[in-house]
Amino acid sequence: MILADEPTWALDTKTWEEIMWLLTKLNQEWTTIVLITHEHEIDRYAKKHILIKDWLIVK
Repeated sequence: MILADEPTWALDTKTWEEIMWLLTKLNQEWTTIVLITHEHEIDRYAKKHILIKDWLIVK
């Protein structure tokens, strides 16, 4: 399991894409990835989403 807290924060586009490619590849090889982010662009990479607002799970 990989816990990634804001892994793409403040990165340039090329590095951002490389990090997401790497995490996607690891996930395809049966590695669980728990990614915490404020970036909505990452939604397209996720299989499951959990939305937390005001310390409560809302979705």
